[in-house]
Amino acid sequence: MSTTAPAQPEVAERPPGSVFRARARPPRPTALSASLTFAWRALLKIKHVPQQLFDIIAVPIVFTLVFTYMLGGALARSTGEYLQFLLPGVVTQTVLSVTMYTGSTLNGDVAQGVFDRFRSLPIWRPAILVGALLGDAVRYLIASTLAIAIGLLIGFHPGGGLAGVLLALLLLLVFAFSLSWLWTTLGLVLRTPQSVTQVSMTVLFLLTFASNIFVDPRTMPTWLQAAVAVNPVAHLVTAVRGLMHGTATLAQIAWVLLCCAALVAVFAPLTMHRYRHQRE
Repeated sequence: MSTTAPAQPEVAERPPGSVFRARARPPRPTALSASLTFAWRALLKIKHVPQQLFDIIAVPIVFTLVFTYMLGGALARSTGEYLQFLLPGVVTQTVLSVTMYTGSTLNGDVAQGVFDRFRSLPIWRPAILVGALLGDAVRYLIASTLAIAIGLLIGFHPGGGLAGVLLALLLLLVFAFSLSWLWTTLGLVLRTPQSVTQVSMTVLFLLTFASNIFVDPRTMPTWLQAAVAVNPVAHLVTAVRGLMHGTATLAQIAWVLLCCAALVAVFAPLTMHRYRHQRE
């Protein structure tokens, strides 16, 4: 019997590397698309860190109801009148308390090594930070909308109407976005997410309680009035309160925008510098 092997079909020889060139390289993502992708990632993190929803949902409910019905009568002799004063401040405090997650989330990515993997991708490098800030802006909007909705249900009447409320929310979101650059700087400097959270909470506690959120500064000691006068959160609350009630002045809004510009001018370059030279 013949043991000759069957003839093999001829295979056309390909030059080395032709297999890898057979498919066109996908286009590089634009700065906008990369930023939106990381923004969506920031929103998806709420699913894995559900305690973030606690601050968004519980803080406005607890602070509004407790201060209005338990302390409103003692502070203003009328819960209804005190609610008109309190709610813009509670909205401000709620949104600012959510901003601290920006730094702790970024620090967690650094600690887990995810940050270095993102930096190796062929994308617009600041998209990681810009996307995280955009995603957090959606959280700010949810928190502020919920706080205002609760206030309207229990008797809040904004004298500035819908336009005043929307302008107040816009100003608040701009300030929160600007303040987030401070937390991103801390997120790249401090070693653990817990330390970032602790420092952020301490700073926010001092800024929010040493302000005009809960009481009129004229009832405070002179030295504390001086501290409130230079507190950027106090200027923000004054402008937000004025816009909601239709009494805001251009000077009040300008002071807040000036604070926003200062925060971005100082901490955005620091964040980007640390971002480019970050090492494990």
